[in-house]
This record gives sequence, C-alpha cells and structure tokens, in this order.
Amino acid sequence: MKKLLKYIKGYRLESVSGPFFKLLEALFELFTPLVVADIVDIGIAKGDNRYIFTHTLLLFGLAFIGLVCSVTAQYFAAKASVGFVTALRHALFEHIGRLSHAELDDIGTSTLITRMTSDMNQVQQGLNLTLRLLLRSPFVVFGAMIMAFRLDVPSAMIFVWTTILLFIVVFAIMLVCIPLYRRVQQRLDRVTALARENLTGSRVIRAFGREEEEIADFEEANSLLSRMQLFTGRISSLMNPLTFAMINIATVYLIHTGALRVDSGIITQGTLIALCNYMAQILVELIKLANLVINITRSLACARRISDVLDISPCITSGSTKRGSGPDKAVSFEDVALLYSNGADGALEHISFTARRGEVIGIIGGTGSGKSSLVNMIPRFYDASSGKVCVNGTDVREYDLDTLRSMIGIVPQKAVLFSGTIRENLLWGMENADDAAIEEAVEVSQSADIIRAKGGLDEVIEPGGRNLSGGQRQRLTIARALVRRPEILILDDSASALDFATDARLRRALSELSYHPTVFIVSQRISAIMGADRIIVLDDGSIAGMGTHSELMDGCGVYRDIYASQTGSEEAVS
Repeated sequence: MKKLLKYIKGYRLESVSGPFFKLLEALFELFTPLVVADIVDIGIAKGDNRYIFTHTLLLFGLAFIGLVCSVTAQYFAAKASVGFVTALRHALFEHIGRLSHAELDDIGTSTLITRMTSDMNQVQQGLNLTLRLLLRSPFVVFGAMIMAFRLDVPSAMIFVWTTILLFIVVFAIMLVCIPLYRRVQQRLDRVTALARENLTGSRVIRAFGREEEEIADFEEANSLLSRMQLFTGRISSLMNPLTFAMINIATVYLIHTGALRVDSGIITQGTLIALCNYMAQILVELIKLANLVINITRSLACARRISDVLDISPCITSGSTKRGSGPDKAVSFEDVALLYSNGADGALEHISFTARRGEVIGIIGGTGSGKSSLVNMIPRFYDASSGKVCVNGTDVREYDLDTLRSMIGIVPQKAVLFSGTIRENLLWGMENADDAAIEEAVEVSQSADIIRAKGGLDEVIEPGGRNLSGGQRQRLTIARALVRRPEILILDDSASALDFATDARLRRALSELSYHPTVFIVSQRISAIMGADRIIVLDDGSIAGMGTHSELMDGCGVYRDIYASQTGSEEAVS
C-alpha cells in the first residue's frame, strides 16, 4: 500500500489545500449557531430589528465565505485525486507491460482489466472524498462538542455519549465490510472474465449452439456477484438508519433536558437552539463520515488489489549485452526444458539443436506438442526452466531485452492488428522505415493486392482488423514483421488462413530475401515445412526427429504418420 503514496507527491499542494479550505468552511459553519443564538436572545428578545438585520447579513456572509472555501476545496481535491489516479494508471499499465507471459497467464487478463478500470475509479472517488471529508467531519463533530461545552456542560455530556456510541457503530460496520468488498471485487473479476470470453468467442459459441449454456454460466456468476453485493449493501445500509435513530433520540433527550434548564433559568432559549443546531451538525457530519468510511473501505480494498499487481516482480529482467559474439550460430538450444507455473508436466524437455544464419527451420508436431512454446523462448516471452537458449552465441538472458527483440521479427498464431491506417500498423515493425522497406515487406508477404483493393497504405483498419479477412490479417502481420528486416523471423502458424498457392509464393519470396534471415516456420501443414533446410518434429514436448524431409520420412515414425494423415500416402516426396 505504501508503494501507492509516491504517486501523489506531484500533488502535495493540492492534497494540503483541499483539506485546509474544508476546515475553513467548517470553522465558519461552527460560528453559525452562535449567531442564531444571539439573534434569538438579543434581537428577538429585545425587539431590536437592526440587530436582527445586521446579524442576518452576518449569516449570509458566513454562508458565502463557506461556499467559496467549499468550491476551492472541491477543486483542489478533484485535481489531486484525478492526477494521482492518472499517474497510478500509467504506472500500472507500464508495469503490466514489463510482466512476462508467464505472469500474465497467472494473473489473468480479465482481472487486470478490472484493476485498470473499476478499481482505479473506486480509488479516485475514495481519495477525493478523503481529502474533502476525512478531516472536516471529525473537526465539525469535536468542534460542535467543544462549542456545546462552552454553552452548557451538562447538556454537552449528551454529545459525548452520543458520539462515542456512533463511532462504535461506524467502526463495527466498517470492520465487517472490509473483507466483503474484497470478495465483491473478486467476483466482479469472474463476471468480467466470462463477458470477455463470450465476446471474443461469440462466433464459436454460435457455431456450436452453446448460447444457453454460456448464458446460464454468466447468470450464475452474475447472481453470485449480485448476492454478495446485496449482502454487503444490506450491512453497509445499516449505517444511516442506526446513526439517524441514535442522533434523533439524543436530540429528543437534549430538547427535554434543555427545556427543563431553560424553565429553571439556567440557560436561555437561544442557547438551547444553538445546542440543537450543533446536534444537527453532528448528525450530518457523522452520516457523511459513515458514508466516507464505507467508501474508504471499498477504496482501500481496490487499492490493495492494484498494489498486489505492482508488487509482482517481473521474472524476466533485461540484461546488458547489446550484441552477440557467435559468428555462425543464429539460434541454439542446449538441453532446454520449460515448465509452466501451473503445469504438472514439462511443456518442453531436453530440446537441443542449432540453427545457422540463413537457414529455414520447420517445426511440426501434434496439438500441444510444444511448437509455440519453443519459438516463444527465443524472444524471451518465457525463460527456460533449465538449459540455455542462445542467439548469436550469447544466452538470451544476458541480452538487453530491447536489443534482443529488435533482432527478431515474430508473427504470432493470432493475427493482431490495431486501429489506424495500414501504414501505421506496418510501421510497428520499425518506426523510421522508409517506403522502400515497406514496399519490399508488402511484396514478400503477398499483401500488395490487399493494399490495392483498400486504396493504399492510408486506408483505415478497424480495431482488431475487423474489416479484413483472416488471410488478409495474417499477410499484413507478416509484412509488419518483415519491415524491420529481422535477423531471425518466426512464423508461428501464421499462414494457416492462406491458400496453398499464396502460401507457396510466400515461402518462395522469403527464401529470396536479400538479407537472408534465419526463419522458423511453425505449421500444422506438412507442405509448409517440407522444403525447410531442417525440420524439427515435436511429440509431447520432446524432439521425436530432426532432419530434412527425406531423412525424416526414412527414420521418423511420427513424421511419417503426419505426412500420411495429410496426403493419404506414405511415399516420400522428392
């Protein structure tokens, strides 16, 4: 939690000014009952209209000054809370960007979205109310009690006992609500996860006719959230009626006691009115304080969830090496194993091979055999559990991350494009790329016809590439990776939506690139990797065979089975 306080340092003046002006407003408010008492005891009792008029003007003056102080305090509190949450949101977003894929898998996307949005809004609201009311409400309560003691000590003792009982009620409800709000946010995470899953997978859900089942799952999660919110709300809703009842009972008793003392001539009518006004002020402020405590409780629960993410130290840290020393080894795996944090068995085991500069390495295997896991270790999306992955002869863990990833062009399984023009998306590969580099990447990726059909590079792409087909998105993501002219190009099943003719033209164009990158082609299609210099066959996380197509057809049963299943023949293709 302490880690979050540093983000308010830039708003120290506003954080002090907001409560200061609120205290000034409260101070002027405390003088108001005294002025009213004087009007009753002096102005009305003596029939002095001039006195009544001047003191009425004084009341308006106090009200106006209080209004100015209140507006000023609201401004400073809003500026501090918005600025604090803006800085915190930037820090959280930046921190999430530094987390490894393993940590993002553990936390989950939906809970991170909730913490970036709902939790942040709760923290902002809580800080705003804290700056405005945390000092003001106790100041008014204790100030009213002091004023009451100044007017009449026996009557003021009613204030003391009432205030003590009210604080007991407020803090008892607060202690019950703190863990409940945390559970509410956790169930909100679940609802967000289901909503996100259904929105991203809506086509699959409709294709398999699973709408009713998914609606039922969502309704169950939403019902659990609603029940928890209602339960928490019922407890927190006790705050207002209990405090109102206690204050009203205390007010009745005060009027009864005060009336007897007025009748005895101990205090004046104006003093009794002032005491009742102070009791009313305490009522209003304690209700505000009760609501503030509930809000702070909710905000602290949300702040703790944000702090939990910021406390996660990225397991992948940047090294210092800027350039590898290997003259010919582009990529090498030395007895590498990979175990995911929630996985019972290793995703990869005993992986050893070397890819030389300019080679084309094909990777094939069944679903879940570890193909994507293998190539994701080259740019350090995941670190090896044991063994060593080297690029240009240097362990990837020794590289500066920006340097390492600048050498690699990767096209993931899911083709992701961002809102903006085609040119802006392609320049993600290299911001300062010239038109020649873009044109070459477009031609090699077989994307020229897309750009012509769309009317040029300045055509707008919708978020996620919604206005493009699957094959068009894949070709543009390949072009984006080629713009940077990478030393190592990883195509992770990135041509699955392309027809065989376009796929063949793409592979031919890649082999003719002037800068000869080392290419890793991960594919389910055996036709896509048959022409590779070397093919790695994975089976259940281990290398089942490695060699050329002909060598594997002769000596690798797993490869022959894949070939037979896709071609209907076990004969080697020359």
